[in-house]
Amino acid sequence: MDLWRIERELAAAGSEPICGVDEAGRGPLAGPVFAAAVILPFGLDLKNLNDSKKLSQKIRDKLYDEIVESAISFGIALADVKEIEELNILKATFLAMNRAIDSLKVNPGIALIDGNRDPLVKCRSRLVVGGDVKSASIAAASILAKVSRDRYMAEIAKAYPQYAFDKHKGYGTRQHCNELLEHGPSEIHRISFLKKMQSEDGIWKTKNGMDREDQESRAGTVQRGKWGESQALDYLKSKSYIPVAESVRSRYGEIDLIVKNSEYIVFVEVKLRKSANFAHAREFVGKDKQRKIIATANHWLSRHKNLLQPRFDVIEVYAPDGSAQPEIIHIENAF
Repeated sequence: MDLWRIERELAAAGSEPICGVDEAGRGPLAGPVFAAAVILPFGLDLKNLNDSKKLSQKIRDKLYDEIVESAISFGIALADVKEIEELNILKATFLAMNRAIDSLKVNPGIALIDGNRDPLVKCRSRLVVGGDVKSASIAAASILAKVSRDRYMAEIAKAYPQYAFDKHKGYGTRQHCNELLEHGPSEIHRISFLKKMQSEDGIWKTKNGMDREDQESRAGTVQRGKWGESQALDYLKSKSYIPVAESVRSRYGEIDLIVKNSEYIVFVEVKLRKSANFAHAREFVGKDKQRKIIATANHWLSRHKNLLQPRFDVIEVYAPDGSAQPEIIHIENAF
């Protein structure tokens, strides 16, 4: 794509100097939102110039230095967490954009702004949806904003080592959510962004909505399930079955184990039963679950060469006291 097409059209219409404007950090759970404004020499050739999100950190850092060195003028600004909370993230982003333009040493004739919302800057402006892949000026601004924010978060991580901001930059990754669960929010977290992670009694939840007690309970359940599957696999090996795959997932469902012998490729559903007071675990492999297992098996078979006859088994692992020697009930051709 010709990244200078928009600028070339505007220059022909007498709109120079042309300034590109973009932001970084609207989505994270912590830290400020950054914006950058940059006026490039017309037609400047910057290798790999593109949307900052599509570039590696190494290339972004290299381009940052080249843009700063070559720009006619550039400005980088932020709106802090307090401003984000008081104004909302959209208005705070507009504030950062205006600050970035105001810090330019050259007054732009027009500002090319990434997006479809007008930040009401003090100069003439034009909105460009997807501008960071259509305009060299906006692409350059996106790199300045992104690199500046990433460096800020890496520096602030030194004051808050428990959150590893240098790794996830404040975005809502699983790691970050686990850190919030353990430590709660800091003063640089955007509390308004975290409300879905907090219950009415103030208990912090993980990204999938579980509080600490729920998470620990689920972790225990998953661990017991994996233990049951390992017991089932050991049993199958003792019966001369050869392991093929474990925990096979598709958009249809999941299969616990896939094994084979000389005649069959076997898709195994493992059920763990802990108490004699409950029904047999194998009874909980209902019609809906069966359909999901069969669909996942067909999906797997379509991607793997196989000449064996498919079979669906259920293995019940009965471990009333969690002992290392549970009772194994193997139901061949269960459905």
